[in-house]
Amino acid sequence: MSDIIQLLPDHVANQIAAGEVVQRPASIVKELLENAIDADASKIELIVRDAGKNLIQVVDDGKGMSETDARMAFERHATSKIRGTEDIFKIATKGFRGEALASIAAVSQVELKTKQREANIGTNIYIEGGVFQFQDPAQTAEGSNFLVKNLFFNVPARRKFLKNNNVEFRHVIDEFQRVALAHENLEFSLFHDDEPVFRLRKGSQMQRIVDIFGRKLQPQLIPIKEDIIWCKLHGFVAKPEGAKKTRGEQFLFVNGRFFKSPYFNKAVQEAFEGLLMPGYLPTFFLFLELDPEKIDVNIHPQKTEVKFEDEHLIFALIRSTIKRSLGIYNVAPSLDFERDPQLDAIMQKSFPSKGNNVNIKMPEIIVDKDYNPFLQEKQVKQAEIQNLAEMYHQNIAAEPSKINLFEDEDFDEDLMRLPNGYWLFNKGDRTLMLDLGRMHRLTVAESSKPSKRGGTNSHGLLFSLEYHMNEIENNKYKSIKKFLPELGFDMKVAHESVLRIDAVPEGLKETQVMKFLEDLFEVLEYKSEEEFMHFYQNQWNKMHSKSRFDFIYKNDAEQLIKEFTALGFPEFLPNGKRCFYEVPFNDIKNKF
Repeated sequence: MSDIIQLLPDHVANQIAAGEVVQRPASIVKELLENAIDADASKIELIVRDAGKNLIQVVDDGKGMSETDARMAFERHATSKIRGTEDIFKIATKGFRGEALASIAAVSQVELKTKQREANIGTNIYIEGGVFQFQDPAQTAEGSNFLVKNLFFNVPARRKFLKNNNVEFRHVIDEFQRVALAHENLEFSLFHDDEPVFRLRKGSQMQRIVDIFGRKLQPQLIPIKEDIIWCKLHGFVAKPEGAKKTRGEQFLFVNGRFFKSPYFNKAVQEAFEGLLMPGYLPTFFLFLELDPEKIDVNIHPQKTEVKFEDEHLIFALIRSTIKRSLGIYNVAPSLDFERDPQLDAIMQKSFPSKGNNVNIKMPEIIVDKDYNPFLQEKQVKQAEIQNLAEMYHQNIAAEPSKINLFEDEDFDEDLMRLPNGYWLFNKGDRTLMLDLGRMHRLTVAESSKPSKRGGTNSHGLLFSLEYHMNEIENNKYKSIKKFLPELGFDMKVAHESVLRIDAVPEGLKETQVMKFLEDLFEVLEYKSEEEFMHFYQNQWNKMHSKSRFDFIYKNDAEQLIKEFTALGFPEFLPNGKRCFYEVPFNDIKNKF
């Protein structure tokens, strides 16, 4: 029998390895940005086209590479970050495996222009599908300029599984944010299809968070800080009103590296215990600093999983520090064992101690010893008794009230509200129990069908509303704004990412506009343009069916029943749920 085990060719092995490192354009963005930081860059620029499918370019002003290093950087397991086994357990850089550039070059066309700071001339290298093409001297700026073109051009099966541009670009923004948040002392820029998305200046952590997520988050942030011998914790958490239903702004960093940890997320959640509504998640930006030997980042190729030597102690540190900060800023009750000197002075002035030479006069209680309540008894006049008797007889003779709260001359059928929120409705010889919320959802769905052709009615606002968007919401708004006029919205960007709303669809109250837009951006964060109409309709139906029919006036219920009758009084929703049940009164009679 012949041998069947063979050694794979290098290009096949590289493509297999690339599957672990390069999953989508955002994976390349992460690796190139981290390489720029390791190169001691102070200014980093990211340029993408078609959400990174056709171009990802990272330009930095770091220390650059020599001619030999530029060629060696694309070999597998070639790295400048570590030298031996012992270095793996004290990693202080972003990258260390030496696999990223080889994996990227295996599934794309890569061009690198780089020059060291003291060199007179740089080098230009081009690799296509993992195959070296050429390397020439070139005049270029100090630092490195990576261009990654036509991702997965040689692996069409992988390219086919990429999502649409909106979804892929949202993942690119995620990776950009994670790197930029951890390095507020560096300048970052992001351009998409030649349009600027982020221009982040150097500053404090607070400034970096506000520059990325918008000014409306700033008043909600509470600083977190704790410094013990073996670990430092600092960052910010948002007040309970900044919580969200989805995992949005939740960031954990250790030594400047973003990582994911459901265990530490639970510590934050426990710190907010009793302050958040069910289903809501807190917003936080937490930075840990500890000895690199006490963590292990060599767990997963994406390097987002980190093992901690003392994770239980860090869990307790995060929970207690956040609890204390919430108490200091009067978000949660706190025991404060430190006395305020000013408060002591006020208390001393108001309530002097025995040591002071002040005569304190105790309050006196005066008692009338001669008071006898039986001697002060009042006499009731006979005329007053007579008047009371006449009033009593008049009330007895009055006819009982005939007011019918459910009477309506314009409605022929009988309708009655039940205590549980449902309604009883006599339709012919049948008595039905109605779910008005589901009935309304069906009428709204039917009425919205012609709106796709003829547009939806809208009403203008007396005063325009302003919604302050962050860069992520601004990008999402650009992708869906073409749908908004036919849905009844009249809004446009006024200045500095401020969205001015002049008109909204009928049925949307002015007090609901801001919350509706916030939920809409949140729901559509990772959705495509094609899915927009479907999610919009679901969001609209949820808003109108939720809690609207907990209490409703009878004339409104009657109007809804008339609209529902015009649809043929269907018994079921498209999802199979019932709009009404027939009450079996014959079975109920037999109970008696």
